[in-house]
Amino acid sequence: MSTPTATPPAFTPLPPSPWVRRWLETLPEGASVLDFAAGSGRHAREARRLGLRATAIDRDAGALAGIGEGIATRAADLEGGEWPFGRERFDAVVVTNYLFRPRFALLAALVAPGGLLVYETFARGNERYGKPSNPAFLLAPGELLERCRSAGLTVLAYEHGLLERPRPAVVQRACAVRAAGPEALRPLG
Repeated sequence: MSTPTATPPAFTPLPPSPWVRRWLETLPEGASVLDFAAGSGRHAREARRLGLRATAIDRDAGALAGIGEGIATRAADLEGGEWPFGRERFDAVVVTNYLFRPRFALLAALVAPGGLLVYETFARGNERYGKPSNPAFLLAPGELLERCRSAGLTVLAYEHGLLERPRPAVVQRACAVRAAGPEALRPLG
């Protein structure tokens, strides 16, 4: 009698962040979205599903290879070397679970006038729940809010607290617009 062998579980990508989805849904059809440090591209795929033009960039070309049709991809070093964007601007720039402070101003400059920066990443206190625990990768209290403002963005929404899913984590998240007039308004939900 043979012993059954266990099949390793298939990789299941994370679903899009509800925070990111909330703000992507405010964009008009055809708007351009950059999923920055995209990994496997969960937010680029969500943008595409919503009828938006998605671009995903990450240093890992292998992760980008399986991203799917209809999404532009670029593999590039986001932390060193030449900035890979030139004069390009996007209607929304999405960043999750990534922090590299020296290039925050360059990242914010990718947001077109009237466009959004949608950011969600780990904050101090996360070390109690696992990785990342290195302070270099954890935002200080209010830091994301201040970085958005210092980059000339108007903050539409900001939160700092504990997320329970997909695993417990302390995060900060912000949505900011590159404009200060009525065009900055988005539907409240």
